[in-house]
Amino acid sequence: MNKQSNVYTIIYIIVMVVVVGAALAFTSLGLKSRQQENINADKMKQILASVHITPAKDSVTTDFDRYITRSFIVNSLGDELPGNAFDVNTAEEAKKPVAERQLPVYECTVAPGDVKYIVPVNGAGLWGPIWGYVSINADGSTVYGAYFAHQGETPGLGAEIEKPVFSGQFEGKHMFKNGQFMPVAVVKAGQAPANGEDYVDGISGGTITSKGVGSMIDNCIGAYSKFLENLTENPTR
Repeated sequence: MNKQSNVYTIIYIIVMVVVVGAALAFTSLGLKSRQQENINADKMKQILASVHITPAKDSVTTDFDRYITRSFIVNSLGDELPGNAFDVNTAEEAKKPVAERQLPVYECTVAPGDVKYIVPVNGAGLWGPIWGYVSINADGSTVYGAYFAHQGETPGLGAEIEKPVFSGQFEGKHMFKNGQFMPVAVVKAGQAPANGEDYVDGISGGTITSKGVGSMIDNCIGAYSKFLENLTENPTR
């Protein structure tokens, strides 16, 4: 075949595309399990971050299994549902009506007799998804810790939600005031919510992201209100 012909060029290109595509597909399939392991490990680290635990790179799974002594799914009535909590797509669940959601709960024993309940939150910031985990004491009201992350918020502004200077404000705040469920609010610095709920200062210059965090907490933790109320009535569960 004439190597200078158009037919040869077209055949050569087709063969190269097929060979390279097959190689990439084979590589992707070969690495899929490892990629999933990395995704799972990152999720485990985020969950543990909400209770101030930072595992070493090679002990993420071990530490997760050590501290997360139980995980389960509840509905909006606080009743347990069948299924694996870790496998629930919380971003998709957050878009559903509250009554239709599967709500994962991670029970963390940070020390003998000291149990925290970790719940995921998902929402939207200025440029993309935001998410995180909030840990709550066994009283069902007091926030023990919080971890937030984002996909593409502005560095130095909305991206500050992932910094401890923001998430640390949630520690010690309460989800119930005077017996009523009132999720922690995110407000502009120097202001206070009119309803008297506990609050934290939003990010200066990151108003939209801050509002996104507030809405995310209302939407997601609000779905757990009955479950948390049950804890306040029976802390030992």
